[in-house]
Amino acid sequence: MFHGLKRLKNSARYSCQGLKVAFRKEASFRQEVWLGLFLIPLSFWLDVTQIERILLVVGVLMIMLAELLNTAIEVLVDLISPRYNELAAKAKDIASASVMVTMITAGYIWLEILWL
Repeated sequence: MFHGLKRLKNSARYSCQGLKVAFRKEASFRQEVWLGLFLIPLSFWLDVTQIERILLVVGVLMIMLAELLNTAIEVLVDLISPRYNELAAKAKDIASASVMVTMITAGYIWLEILWL
């Protein structure tokens, strides 16, 4: 049991380190965090149902998730292929596109719930 708790503690520590690195090094992630610090509390102030609030919050968090995965992919690609490589560029572009799709999805959720 204690081994499991130690593993959980280490996992949480590594995750916090990853969040700190992403926040310090990635302007996009910082912007998304600031956006989340505005939009998530706003979702609790709005007159929406619990399910709608969950969708609003999850939409914002999914943007941050996609950005973290995009950053991880970019770091790995740069490590493996420091010189320009067409396949490496494709991988980075596709990862970046996942962030865009997530932003469009979150925007749609907010628009659908609040204005449509």
